Amino acid sequence: MENLFLEIAEEKMDKAIEAFERSLTKVRTGRANPTMLDGIMVDYYGSPTPINQLASVSVQEGKTIAIKPFDRNVVKEVERAINMSDLGLPVQNGGEILRITVPALTEETRKGFCKDVDKMSEEAKVQIRNIRREANEDVKKDKTIPEDISKSYLEDIQKATDKAIVKIEECAKNKQKEIMTI
Repeated sequence: MENLFLEIAEEKMDKAIEAFERSLTKVRTGRANPTMLDGIMVDYYGSPTPINQLASVSVQEGKTIAIKPFDRNVVKEVERAINMSDLGLPVQNGGEILRITVPALTEETRKGFCKDVDKMSEEAKVQIRNIRREANEDVKKDKTIPEDISKSYLEDIQKATDKAIVKIEECAKNKQKEIMTI
């Protein structure tokens, strides 16, 4: 008999892990990275549009992000969107190209970002545990499943939970290592 409860829980856990990994890309590491601009929307003729659909985004010399809009008329809008975002980095307008210089991180800011990663990983773990709780409740509610099989299902769900939490901890540890590397 297949454990459909486990499959559903694992699918939700995988999505939670993917969301956690996406959120980690927004944490600065002292190096320029085009994914830092993900999620910043530009008002492009009345419609919110991601920067990477309006401009080519590249990294120059490892410390500078260069943004060259395809349409010269939206340079000011792109600059305004970046300045209004929570990126916290100044934008230099060179007419057709915008540049964001990512400063080197101090020891204090590195530790602060590591704490942010800890907080994000704890939130992701809580999400995983909530998925486990929901799956366990679903198994217990289903009275058509014999008791011994039900216990086996609960054990499988717990193993999947443990595996997902280890994956989150590994991702967080790798990100913290990347942040602390000078």
